[in-house]
Amino acid sequence: MKKLITAGVIVVVLLGLLVLMGPFYIVQEGYQTLVVRFGQIMRVDTDAGLKLKTPFIDNIVTYPKKVMSWDGEAQRIPTKENQFIWVDATARWKISDPIKFYESISTMEGAFGKLDDVIDSAVRTVVSSNFLREAVRNSNNIMKSTSKETFETGDSEGSDYLRQLTQTDASYDVIEKGRRSISQDMLDMARQLTPEYGIEILDVVPRQIRYSDELTESIYNRMIKERNQIAQAFRSFGEGKKAEWLGKLENEQRSVLSKAYEQAETVKGAADATATKTYAEAYGRDRSFFDFWRAIESYRTTMPNFTKTLSTKMDYFDYLYSPKGR
Repeated sequence: MKKLITAGVIVVVLLGLLVLMGPFYIVQEGYQTLVVRFGQIMRVDTDAGLKLKTPFIDNIVTYPKKVMSWDGEAQRIPTKENQFIWVDATARWKISDPIKFYESISTMEGAFGKLDDVIDSAVRTVVSSNFLREAVRNSNNIMKSTSKETFETGDSEGSDYLRQLTQTDASYDVIEKGRRSISQDMLDMARQLTPEYGIEILDVVPRQIRYSDELTESIYNRMIKERNQIAQAFRSFGEGKKAEWLGKLENEQRSVLSKAYEQAETVKGAADATATKTYAEAYGRDRSFFDFWRAIESYRTTMPNFTKTLSTKMDYFDYLYSPKGR
């Protein structure tokens, strides 16, 4: 009896140890596993749930079954016209054949390293074989755009003048492929190299394309030149308006001065006529007194300006030095 109890205890302990050593394993949702025995793949489990393995000798390798993302480093790539741009690409991929993946790469770190080589090479090859316009534009719809920058000055003539100076019909090169087609070329090229690794690339997309520093400076200079052209148009328009208003002001000034001069001459003529008439009447009444008065008025005006008098024996000084006053 004791031997039976002892044997039962041993069996229970062995079963407990067997359970503890892990004859079961769980495949999580979104993952797939390989059962590897002494380096040989025994089976592949792709369905989620509780699975059975041989303890001690079976090794479980787990890989994601879901779609994963790959983000590469930005690359400085020359286009077909030798314009350098920075291209930052991203891709989606998945493990399509876990057996090939295990045999060729084995680890996820190795997979990302392999994708770096394959996708970066595809991106560089495709971008360098196409023009810049193919990488940054996706259609020719921009050539159909009719929107234009407008300038309002308060009068239709001035607005039309500014539009004529600052707006020109922009010309754009026609694209033959476009950004979507280039992305498809990258995908097709990368897909040719990955099936042997058990990897399927779902898409490759340039996430960001930006100009290099020297190209950016050139574009900024062109934008500055265009803005300066518009600013100069405004300055020219303003200078023209200024000259126009100054001309009107000068004409009005001459007109006012001419009219004022005419009125002044009229008043002056009337005053001179009145004075002449008064002088004539006074001269007719007493000519000697009139001559005396005119001589005194002349002395009052001219004498203060004399610095020296050389002689007073002249008719001009008769009223000044003659004892009789004449």
